[in-house]
Amino acid sequence: MAPLADLYQVSMAYGHWRAGRHRAPAAAELFFRRPPFRGSFALGAGLAEGLRGLRAFRFSAADVAYLRSVLPSTTDDAFFDYLATLDASEVTVTAIPEGSVIFARVPFLQVKGPLLVVQLLETTLLCLVNYASLVATNAARFRLLAGPDMKLMEMGLRRAQGPDGALSASKYSYIGGFDCTSNILAGKLYGIPVRGTIAHSFVMSFMSLEEVHPRELPPRAGGDPMDLAALAVSWLQRVCDLLQTPPGKANQGELAAFVSYAVTFPCDFQGLLDTYCVRRSGLPNFCAVALALHQLGYQAIGVRLDSGDLAQQSKEIREVFRACGAHFQVPWFATIPIAVSNDISEQNLEEFRKEGSEIDMIGIGTNLVTCPLQPSLGCVYKLVEVNGSPCLKLTEDEEKMTIPGMKMIYRLYDATGHPFMDLMALEEEPSPSAGQELGIHVLGQLGETTKVIPTTVEALHRTYFRDGQVCEPLPSLPEVRTHAQVSLNLLSPAHRRLHEPQPYPVAVTERLHRLLLELRQGSH
Repeated sequence: MAPLADLYQVSMAYGHWRAGRHRAPAAAELFFRRPPFRGSFALGAGLAEGLRGLRAFRFSAADVAYLRSVLPSTTDDAFFDYLATLDASEVTVTAIPEGSVIFARVPFLQVKGPLLVVQLLETTLLCLVNYASLVATNAARFRLLAGPDMKLMEMGLRRAQGPDGALSASKYSYIGGFDCTSNILAGKLYGIPVRGTIAHSFVMSFMSLEEVHPRELPPRAGGDPMDLAALAVSWLQRVCDLLQTPPGKANQGELAAFVSYAVTFPCDFQGLLDTYCVRRSGLPNFCAVALALHQLGYQAIGVRLDSGDLAQQSKEIREVFRACGAHFQVPWFATIPIAVSNDISEQNLEEFRKEGSEIDMIGIGTNLVTCPLQPSLGCVYKLVEVNGSPCLKLTEDEEKMTIPGMKMIYRLYDATGHPFMDLMALEEEPSPSAGQELGIHVLGQLGETTKVIPTTVEALHRTYFRDGQVCEPLPSLPEVRTHAQVSLNLLSPAHRRLHEPQPYPVAVTERLHRLLLELRQGSH
């Protein structure tokens, strides 16, 4: 795990080692500067992977040999011997629980340990947290737009940034609120539910019913097998009479594909309706095969659309299902789930909601896994303390200025149970109490003192890693997913909304503000 670093970290490590500062106690924080996607929040993710990386942190003999080849030939041999002894046994990590809502400038992780090791961990932790948190946040936005009852499927494997990006997207979009993935390796590795039926290529590969083998299916309750193709043909005539469409317009290859798939998966039959014409072919062919299956005691599980006006088509399809259900006295037919895909974006979900639709499930790929609205979260990792002395990165741009010192992070809640502010305090300060008036300084308005009275106060950071081991039980992926939804639901509507949300204030205590002023004045 150790070589997941940039060369400058190894160069700095050598500098610290040469100066005899490599074991100086140090602390760094990982945070992002601006909320992603023009929203107000992000979901913190990648913590468990980061902790695994810490546990595995060491330089193998091959790693050390490689570093010898890239560092200057004047590098002291004893430095390489020292690298071979390194691990994370003296590192302590505190963090906000994975899946929590996090805000700009608030540390998601705090890392304490020997300066050289703390510095070497920077890129590893940023790499494991940055994209994880970005895609989890993107998924959470899709979930907020879709509402709690819509089924959401991640299907971005073929469009993701390589296999690692695809696996991360499947894992962290599940944390963000998606229900399932098309990615079978993600299912195997992480236990995420997997889904998928047929593509257009399967439908297009059939030309006629003569190609369907086998074509017989026994009734679900037992008995002699029946010719499903013949049953479907007879049902097609009845469906077309009801829908007032000519049976001759229904594509025979498509009917053959549906029959073949239904014989193979009688309990999991889903029709892809738009290979040819939805209204004249896909829909009557699906209804015919679904009714033939029903005659034998089976129930189709749904249809999928992958083109056209998805919201409008879903309403028309639902009308047909209701008509068939009523006419043929098959009550479940009216509620057959309708799934859609086709480069779905946030804008599409907003349109579905505005126009109204009968969609039950949405498959999202490219616009989820590639995060086109913002391809990077921009997390940074900054030193805040060395040898017990607070560090400050000073800049004209207040947003890029770091907040010095080891800190405690508190979330303040109002009487309605919504968080209204995150507060950073120095580690040695007493915890703020519920109902107590606090004098604070909001970032971005540091010159002003503001008074607030929280109804509830929550300390956000927990200690997750100490003495080379994970020391807090890590929740399962479904538990992190549930925690994420709880955390999102606690937000006030003004902070949760996706467009032009109310900015979420982050503040520092009076003592931390004084320290900030002293360091700023001392550096001028």
